[in-house]
Amino acid sequence: MHRIPLLLALLLPTLPVAAQEDPRDIADIIEFRHWAHANPELSNQEFETSRRIAEYLRGLGLEVHTEIAITGVVGILDTGRPGPVVAMRADMDALPVEDRTGLPFASTKTAEYLGNEVPVAHACGHDIHMSVALGTAKRLVAIRDELRGKVMFIFQPAEEGTPPGEEGGAKLMLDEGVFDIARPQAIFALHSQPDLAIGDVGFIGGPAYAASDQFVIRLKGRQAHGALPHLAIDPVVMAAEVIQALQTIRSRNLDPQAAGVVTVGVVNAGQRYNIIPETAELQGTVRTYDGEVQDMIERRMHEILAGITGAHGGEYSMEYKRTAPATVNHFGLTDWAREQLRPALGEEHVKYFPPVMAAEDFAYFANEVPGFYFWLGVTPEGKENSALHTPTMRAEDEAIPVGIEAMTALLTRFLEAPPEL
Repeated sequence: MHRIPLLLALLLPTLPVAAQEDPRDIADIIEFRHWAHANPELSNQEFETSRRIAEYLRGLGLEVHTEIAITGVVGILDTGRPGPVVAMRADMDALPVEDRTGLPFASTKTAEYLGNEVPVAHACGHDIHMSVALGTAKRLVAIRDELRGKVMFIFQPAEEGTPPGEEGGAKLMLDEGVFDIARPQAIFALHSQPDLAIGDVGFIGGPAYAASDQFVIRLKGRQAHGALPHLAIDPVVMAAEVIQALQTIRSRNLDPQAAGVVTVGVVNAGQRYNIIPETAELQGTVRTYDGEVQDMIERRMHEILAGITGAHGGEYSMEYKRTAPATVNHFGLTDWAREQLRPALGEEHVKYFPPVMAAEDFAYFANEVPGFYFWLGVTPEGKENSALHTPTMRAEDEAIPVGIEAMTALLTRFLEAPPEL
């Protein structure tokens, strides 16, 4: 059995924040989650989400800052007594994914993405993250008189990545001075995890998420009739060889114990079946945990491209962009956080979880101050769930009070007695 109530007051009527006497009554938080899930907004478009969050935080009596990195919101809980400063982050944006969860509040929204009208859904659980942050703020406001120091509640836009040509996310929040409002001594965040049961949280010290790089490769040959290949320099053949050869970086250049992924996700070439085109384009991603491995992969990609195109008499160019560094949990903060979570949730519910090759721009915050990022179970015990970023990934309301309990424990205990980091 879970040690904390999972269906906490879900059936109670929604009341204005000021009228709610019990901070554990999260009916209004559940109502917000349902609204957010039904009304998802893409990266840098979180205008209504941002407005509602700011309104709720003001209703709690927090100092509120808005329009940071376009739609970002920061709420400051100042106890009025000197003490530590600590932060938690929640991301706000949704994905261009169809919602097939079957939830009664499933999204039917669409939006423009890369020139196309697409369905939009919270297929990564950010609606859960926002709800946990609001519920935690509510809990801490109720015990403000028992606390000292300050808590920053950072609601970040564009975690999933900005549209082409735009800036955003954690990096832009830092560039625009979010830590000038108050500089935390540590920062915490959580993420919905369909592989964990409700009631459980997962953690790891060190690398938790990978660095994310993007590349665009353009191969140039010589166009010819499809029946006269000897007159061509075929970029399609070059592309095929490049795709195969890039996989040898993982299998033959990396230490078998080192982590690294090279994936080609887009291949574009040609317009007609009987014409060998002049150019071909490949797009993809590289994921690593280690900067030296990251450097080596980029260098080997250039060497492979130069060798293959040179052998064919063609040419290449490559745009290589490092979009987010690895998210690395501070070892000391991780050890401390584990010991706070165990009494709060029950030792059996605080579990080791392996690092993930997906990327997370919480890394920018954790590169500025010690950070701890952990995973929150969102799947009922014994049930199967779909992976993140898929139409049927389904996070349940019952995960929210677990997240609130975990975050409340971390933030309050940090204010009481921060670890030496």
